[in-house]
Amino acid sequence: MDYSLLVEAYQRIDSTTKRLEITDHLVDLFKKTPVELVDKVVYLTQGKLYPDYMGIELGIAEKLAVKAVAMAAGVSEPKVDRTVKELGDLGETAAKFMGKRAQATLFQEALTVEKVYDGLDRIARATGEGAQDLKIKILSGLLSNASPDEAKYLVRTVTGRLRLGVADMTILDALAIAFCGSKDLRPMLERAYNLSSDLGGVAKAVAERGVEGVKGFQVTVGKPIRPMLAERLPSAEEILAKIGGKGLAEYKYDGERLQIHKLANGEVMIFSRRLENITHHYPDVCELARKHVKADEVILEAEGVAINPDSGEMLPFQELMHRRRKYGIEEAMEQYPIALFCFDLLYADGEDYTLKPLPQRRRKLEKAIKRSERVQLSQAMVASSVEELEKFFEKAIEDGCEGVVVKSMGSDSVYQAGARGWLWIKYKRDYKSVLTDTVDLVAVGAFHGRGKRAGTYGALLMAAYDKKSDLFKTVCKVGTGFTDEDLAKLPKLFKDNVIPHRHARVESQLEADVWFVPAVVLEIVGAEITLSPIHTCAMNRIRAGSGLAIRFPRFTGRYRTDKAPEDATTVEEIVEMYLRQLKKIEAEA
Repeated sequence: MDYSLLVEAYQRIDSTTKRLEITDHLVDLFKKTPVELVDKVVYLTQGKLYPDYMGIELGIAEKLAVKAVAMAAGVSEPKVDRTVKELGDLGETAAKFMGKRAQATLFQEALTVEKVYDGLDRIARATGEGAQDLKIKILSGLLSNASPDEAKYLVRTVTGRLRLGVADMTILDALAIAFCGSKDLRPMLERAYNLSSDLGGVAKAVAERGVEGVKGFQVTVGKPIRPMLAERLPSAEEILAKIGGKGLAEYKYDGERLQIHKLANGEVMIFSRRLENITHHYPDVCELARKHVKADEVILEAEGVAINPDSGEMLPFQELMHRRRKYGIEEAMEQYPIALFCFDLLYADGEDYTLKPLPQRRRKLEKAIKRSERVQLSQAMVASSVEELEKFFEKAIEDGCEGVVVKSMGSDSVYQAGARGWLWIKYKRDYKSVLTDTVDLVAVGAFHGRGKRAGTYGALLMAAYDKKSDLFKTVCKVGTGFTDEDLAKLPKLFKDNVIPHRHARVESQLEADVWFVPAVVLEIVGAEITLSPIHTCAMNRIRAGSGLAIRFPRFTGRYRTDKAPEDATTVEEIVEMYLRQLKKIEAEA
C-alpha cells in the first residue's frame, strides 16, 4: 500500500474539524487498506506502532529529527534549525527541504506503508551504543524517498506530533461502517476494545471477519482492560436513591489506581489508569502480588497508596508520584513504600468476572487475597441508610481518604469496562459545599502573559469533556493559583502539545493565543457555576445562547498526570453541579 494514500487521508482529516467528515475520510481510508495492513494503518493514524500497554514508544527527539532532515536534504543542521524557527513546525520544514531535493533528483523509490512502519519500528526498538546514529540513518533513508507531503507527516509521526484530532471512538465508528455496514454495530467493537485495549487488533479482526471477528475477544492476562469509571453526586440521599436504596460503600483512597496482572509463571505486570505499563516503577508491588495473591492467574484492581515508613500513615497522592521515575527506584521504594487496597477482581484462573455482579466479584476477591499490613481489601460496608453512609463517609475522611465510592450491588452491577456510569458513584469531601468543589479540567489553549508573566502563559483555557459528542468544551480561563515555579514551567509542560490551530476535538468561541492538543489535566476549584454567553460547556442546555462557566477558578496545584483527558470532569457533571447549586440557593432564599 502506497504511503501516499495514508498521507492524502491525513491531509483531508487535517482540513476539517467536523467529526462526521473525519469519520467519512477514515471509512474511505480503511476500505482502501489491504486487510493485512489495517492494524498498522490504525496504529499509525493514532501516532503509534503498538498498543500503549506494550510500552514501545515511537517518539524521537526533535534534535535527532533535525539531523535526519539535514542528512536527507543534503543541507546543514543550522539551516534546518533556522527554517524550523521561521515556519514553527519541523514537519513543514521537512516538506520544504524534501520539495527542493525532489526537484534535483531524477529517481525516487515510492514509500509504502510497510516500509514506513518497518522503519519506524526499527527506530523505536533501537537501543544501546550507536542507537542515535542508527535512528538518524533510518529516518534519513525514509525521508530521501518521501514526497514533500509524505516527509511532513513522517516527521510529525516520528516526533509524536501527528495531532490529527482523531479519537479512538471515531476510529471505532469508521471501522463499524467500513467493515460491518453500520455505526450501530460499534458497541460490539467497543466491547472488544475495552477488553483488549488494542485498537489495531480490533481493526484487524473486524476487517477479516466483520462482527464475528470481534465476538471472540476475551479477557487476557497481560493485556489491560480499560477501567470502569464512576459518576458523582453530592449527598448520601441522592446516591442511595440512584442505586436502589442500598450499595457497597468503599473508601476512596488518595493513591494511584493499579490494574495488577499475575501470570501463571509468577510474572506480574502493572498497568495505570491510562493503560501504561508501569511495572518498572513498582517492583515492591510485584513482590506483594506474588506473595499475597493466591490465584495462579488473576487480574485485579487496587489502589496503591504511599505510606509513611515510620508511622504507617497514608500519604497524599503527590508523595506517591515520587515513585514515577526512571532511575533510583530502590531509593524511592524505601522513602515511599506502598500499601495495596484491593477493590475489584476481573479475572481469576480461567474465569472472566467482568460480566458477574459486584457481590460475586467481591467474594472472589476476598478469597484470592492473603491479607497483610501492606495488602488489604478496600475498607467497605453495605450502606442501606443515609445515616450509615454519612457515618462511613466521615470515618473515611478521618482516616485520610478523599471520601467514598458507593457501588450498586444489583444483578446489573457488572464491570462496565471503559465506561462511566451510575453503577459507581463518588462521594467526596469537597462535594459538601458548592464553593469548594474541585473539578478536573483539560487545558486546550493559553493566553500570553503580561507584566511579570511576560514570556509565559498568563492564563489557560480549560475544558470539560462531553462524552456524547466526544468533544472538549470550554468552561473557564484560569490564571490564579499558579506559583512562580508553575508559571516558569508551563511553556515547557505544554511544548509538545502546541498546535497552530484549534484542535478538532475542541469546541470554543474564545480565540486562544496558543492552542493545545487536549492532553494535560489540572485540578481546578471555583466559587460557583454561572451561565455564560461565551463558554461552550452545556451550551443551550440551561438557557438558549448560554453555556456554563466556573466563576473565580483557581488552580489547586495538582497536576492530574494519572488521568487521561477523557477521564476529566464531564459536561454532564458540570450541569449536575449547577442544578444542585440552584436548589441550594432556592432552599436558602
